[in-house]
Amino acid sequence: TEPLTAEQWAAIGWSGREGLSDAGNQFHYYRPTDDGRILWGGYDAIYHRGNGFGPEYDVDHEAFARLAQHFFQTFPVLEGLSFTHGWGGAIDTCSRFSPFWGTAHGGRTAYVAGYTGLGVGSSRFGAAVMLDLLDGLATERTSLEMVRRRPIPFPPEPVRSIGINWTTRALAKADREAGRRNLWLRTLDRLGLGFDS
Repeated sequence: TEPLTAEQWAAIGWSGREGLSDAGNQFHYYRPTDDGRILWGGYDAIYHRGNGFGPEYDVDHEAFARLAQHFFQTFPVLEGLSFTHGWGGAIDTCSRFSPFWGTAHGGRTAYVAGYTGLGVGSSRFGAAVMLDLLDGLATERTSLEMVRRRPIPFPPEPVRSIGINWTTRALAKADREAGRRNLWLRTLDRLGLGFDS
């Protein structure tokens, strides 16, 4: 956003430097910046057929408008505030929407991938798991199922696009209906796919 005035910060009751996130399936994240703005993002994770990514996908004015609408639903007293920056990019994900780990090169290299937009808060944990793996340690961290079990690969196209788009619509519907998950999402959960797997 543009920088907020002291009155605007007081009007929304945000006096600290907390970073926040809502509890939606398609969640928003927000935090104050050092220069008095609100960094607001999240929600849309847009899949481009064939795993498409690149600079041509980084600016999506429809997605930016949708985020602005959500911002003013969250902070109606700030209606009219302008957004001075917008960006997009690829999201590192996997079929269970949470990180997975492994080693390569005879155990000399460790990796973690699949954070699905939640990497900032959990990357320290991910690094600790990688260090345990590199040291060959059996720890509480390395015994977690999410560390031991690899996610199911995404299916090939066109099934991938169809499944991702169907799931995205189902997640949005669940968010509109107080989290009530339809048969498709419950099936994915039972198969170990998605946020609730």
